[in-house]
Amino acid sequence: MADPPTAVWAALRRPGRFLLSWWPWRCWAHAGSGAVLGYAVFLLLGVLVALGVVTAVAGVGLLMLVCAVVAAVPLGRFERWRLRWVEPIPVPDPHPPIAGGNPGAWLWTRLRERATRRELAYVALLGPVFGAAGFGVLVLLAFSLILVAVPVIVWAIAPDTVMLVPGRAVSSPWEGLAGTAVGLAGTVAAAYAGGLLAVAQVKTARLLLGPRAEDPRVVELTRSRVRLVDAFEAERRRIERDLHDGAQQQLVALSMTLGLAERELRGVPEAAHAVELVGRGRQEAKLALAQLRELVRGIHPRVLTDHGLAAAVAEVALRHPVPVEVELDGVPRLPGPVEATAYFTVAEALANAAKHSGASRVRVWGRVDSGVLSLSVCDDGRGGADPEAGAGLAGLADRLAVLRGRLTVSSPVGGPTELRVEVPCSG
Repeated sequence: MADPPTAVWAALRRPGRFLLSWWPWRCWAHAGSGAVLGYAVFLLLGVLVALGVVTAVAGVGLLMLVCAVVAAVPLGRFERWRLRWVEPIPVPDPHPPIAGGNPGAWLWTRLRERATRRELAYVALLGPVFGAAGFGVLVLLAFSLILVAVPVIVWAIAPDTVMLVPGRAVSSPWEGLAGTAVGLAGTVAAAYAGGLLAVAQVKTARLLLGPRAEDPRVVELTRSRVRLVDAFEAERRRIERDLHDGAQQQLVALSMTLGLAERELRGVPEAAHAVELVGRGRQEAKLALAQLRELVRGIHPRVLTDHGLAAAVAEVALRHPVPVEVELDGVPRLPGPVEATAYFTVAEALANAAKHSGASRVRVWGRVDSGVLSLSVCDDGRGGADPEAGAGLAGLADRLAVLRGRLTVSSPVGGPTELRVEVPCSG
């Protein structure tokens, strides 16, 4: 199965929001730091390899070459951390832990691992490929910003000396507006160039800095996590059935019995106090039944099991204090874990919108395309949501990661807030 799309790519698909968000700045920062780091690493590796070749006769060269190879391990770890600037889902460490902490065992193990050689290949690409591309993005950005500022430069610093066209000086700030227009276009191009560079680097990092899918440890870990999710969902459904068919039905029967007792006692003049107590008990039984139904719905709603995701989300929307527009008519029945995860993600997003956003309208949209379920929950609230401020969205992201899905939150200050879910519908 193909890797999930990157967060930058999801942002690039919405050009207006991308340009008005923090994404261009994050991509420029990642490209600029990558240019500095890439050239520094390229120089370091070049020196180590050159010294290794020159001193090979003296026996020191092998040590230099070993250092060049092993240096890729911490550099790969640093790159996985730096990648978080443009990709919220971390690239897992491909190296297994080594018991004992013996430096010799660590060195011998790392030299034999394929992951180390892949990290070395990535590090070798940093300077000549990603570093050069990042430098090009920064040059384009700097040149564009200078063009944007041409009217100010002509007015304040250098009248009749700035030339946009060779041999023709700009005599007034108004004539410099043509340069401003070109500079704005260049800034937009630099934003998209930085975004596409970030997408390419994230894809390359997933390929070279992360564990391979064919690694038996990774395959077994993924399968075990999926089995845990399946077992968890089966247990939720069992608890829901037990509560629905057991305690809930008993409360219904108790409420009916108390109602009959209240009706019989009303005909007895001396039982006025008993009628009051029975009526109070009946009201408390109704309250307990309502609370139990809400609890059962939170554990695993029966409508989700019986009718699918669209019906379950529509039921949540009907109870929501903010008007919710649901567009899930084209979503078919999906595997149980996918439906449950998607449902609870939407429910969490709607709960957050009601509590924190101050929104007047919420839209839930979804479809299944090429075997991938895509969901979007967007509100017109105040924005400024921080996915890392609470455990709710982080827990949903972890749950989606088990199914090789992804969760992306876009919430600039002033709104709107959009939560996007993409999860494969099959293995």
